[in-house]
Amino acid sequence: MADRPNRVAFFGLGIMGGPMAANLARAGFAVSVWTRTREKAERFAADHGVPAGATPAETAEGADALISILPDAPQVEAVLFGDDGAAAALAPGALVVDMSTIAPSASVQMAERLTGEGFDFLEAPVSGSRPKAEDGTLTIMAGGPEQAFARAQPLFDVLGERIVHVGPQGHGQLAKLLTNVMGAVNAAALAESVVAVRAAGIDAEAFLNVAEGSAGNSAMVTLKGPPMFEGRFEPALFKLEHMLKDIRHCIDEARALGVELRLGTLAETLYAKAADEGHGQEDFAAVLRAVD
Repeated sequence: MADRPNRVAFFGLGIMGGPMAANLARAGFAVSVWTRTREKAERFAADHGVPAGATPAETAEGADALISILPDAPQVEAVLFGDDGAAAALAPGALVVDMSTIAPSASVQMAERLTGEGFDFLEAPVSGSRPKAEDGTLTIMAGGPEQAFARAQPLFDVLGERIVHVGPQGHGQLAKLLTNVMGAVNAAALAESVVAVRAAGIDAEAFLNVAEGSAGNSAMVTLKGPPMFEGRFEPALFKLEHMLKDIRHCIDEARALGVELRLGTLAETLYAKAADEGHGQEDFAAVLRAVD
């Protein structure tokens, strides 16, 4: 088998996955797609001139690479190993790249099973937003063997701009979870400031202008400041329930290492409150609802 993948079975056509699969198809890879909603897969196939499989196995038949970007480990495991699972249909020795954000321990277990079956496996969660997925400038943090990383490089060159081999299996996922918690904490702190700004009657635009040039600046100020002030929480980038899932995974993994994430734990209570109040399907900027 050539080192460069050719036939790529792609699983997950959500906010991030759809643009990523489209970029691979435009770059000349022979892409086949599957997603849970059959109609979405068929629309994508019609728009991009690629086949859509009825099952994971049909989608992966003979493919020398598989990419998944799904909500969590149970969905990835179902695609790979469930009824009509993709793993049984892949070409021998195929490269499997999971770009979902899942618990590092789950990724390690998945790697053990796949490598035991003769596949190369790499975890490669991504950071960025839909615009970065569309223009192929995502940050990709990979965990796994050097051999798998080298095989995946042609795929990553299409999908990302900052591509980092973080280390062995599990390290890519933990790096992603930790950075997501950092973003979640920053967004929660911003939400509190938004509430205070409103109470004081400070001009929102003036406050954001000052914040962007201050020690308190972060990507959240630019990304989430305007939506918070304007009350716009449509899930264009990242749902609150997905952020809450990542925070909880990170807290659990850190505790297993003997590390207590105190700010992460506080953030978890705020995002959980917002989810309990019915905002889980909204953008994670809706953490504002928990402090408003």
